[in-house]
Amino acid sequence: MKSALALVIALVVVAGFVAAPVNAASWDSKPADKQDPKYVEAKKLVEAKNFAGAVPLLEQVVTADPKDADAHNLLGYSQRKSGNPEAALGNYQKALALQPDHRGANEYLGELYLEMGELDKAKERLDVLDSACFFGCDEHRDLKKAISAYVAATGG
Repeated sequence: MKSALALVIALVVVAGFVAAPVNAASWDSKPADKQDPKYVEAKKLVEAKNFAGAVPLLEQVVTADPKDADAHNLLGYSQRKSGNPEAALGNYQKALALQPDHRGANEYLGELYLEMGELDKAKERLDVLDSACFFGCDEHRDLKKAISAYVAATGG
């Protein structure tokens, strides 16, 4: 009887994790009502693929709150997509210094490493995501797919 009860409890806990909504945008870990209006505007620009337009807004956000891992991550993403990988690298590293298991920053840093030809470092980010995403997550799947494509294209 005790083992049956333990099984039911385990299944309920697992179902709760599986049913939990996955944050589709890899740059948000706080509720919209807690976000800086400039950050919200920058997200809209990023979603419209206006990465260069988002950069100055995000620079203002991280200046005002240097401990905002999400803003550093989104700034890094915008910088990378705008063709500034060096600046992106610094902001991803800041995001991870603040929040080492930040899923978006780990994914995007892994993608940047692939762009830089550093497969081993990209795989390290995948390992972090493997631990951070207990039941899997979009960020892990996306980076794993990017690594597979990189290996197929370059011969690894």
